[in-house]
Amino acid sequence: MLLALDVGNTNTVLGLYAIDEPGQPLVANWRVTTHLSQTVDEYGVFFLALFRMQGLESTTVSHIIISSVVPPLETTLRRVCEKYFNLQPIFLGPGVKSGMPILVDNPTELGADRLADCVAAFEKFGGPCIVVDFGTATKFEAISERGEYLGGAIAPGLGISADALFNRAAKLFRIDIKRPPKVIGTNTVSHLQSGLYFGYIGLVDGILERMVTELGTPRTIVATGGLARMIAEDSRFINQIDDMLTLDGLRIIFDRNRAARPRATKAEQQP
Repeated sequence: MLLALDVGNTNTVLGLYAIDEPGQPLVANWRVTTHLSQTVDEYGVFFLALFRMQGLESTTVSHIIISSVVPPLETTLRRVCEKYFNLQPIFLGPGVKSGMPILVDNPTELGADRLADCVAAFEKFGGPCIVVDFGTATKFEAISERGEYLGGAIAPGLGISADALFNRAAKLFRIDIKRPPKVIGTNTVSHLQSGLYFGYIGLVDGILERMVTELGTPRTIVATGGLARMIAEDSRFINQIDDMLTLDGLRIIFDRNRAARPRATKAEQQP
């Protein structure tokens, strides 16, 4: 099986694919908090516990691919793979074939998660299309009809925007961010919910409207990430939601690079 990890600043998403079965189904998936301070052993024990909760063993994993936007964690995760899975992981980055031309000034600046999103979106929906990934930051990606990555935009995520408001306004308190029943609120909680939620819808649709104008009418605008379902409900442009888009992109990229990856030797494994 293939273990795919998407390591973000806020969350890490894991997916286990049966890559030797027809359709390469997703067998299990988990979303956990990203912890910079956790040790190799803490991560290893945690991952094994997730597996056992699903009745799975680490020995079923034959390959691992990782996309990470948190460089300080990459050495830790590499050692976890070597010690607890006895495998050398593939990190999505330079030298890994994506099959997608990247038509930007400096292709190496493109985040691994963004590339995985785009590869999966074009594979599933064709082009032209736009991907919106709602994470710590909200990322907008434009893909041409021929499957080329054209560029995009990055905006502060809804959570970051809310944190900035709560931290800078002494009399405002933290609330659960969700869709309020109406725009005009009648108390502080509903005022905040309205401003955060509908204000963010305005940001998302404002950027999408301009991207659609530049790109031409795309076939698909697909949303992914933790807040995708909530935001897509009121967006005028988003017409698809795919919670597993990034993991599926990693699986597709793995297939395009599939080769025998050596298991870590005992000398390479960390005590």
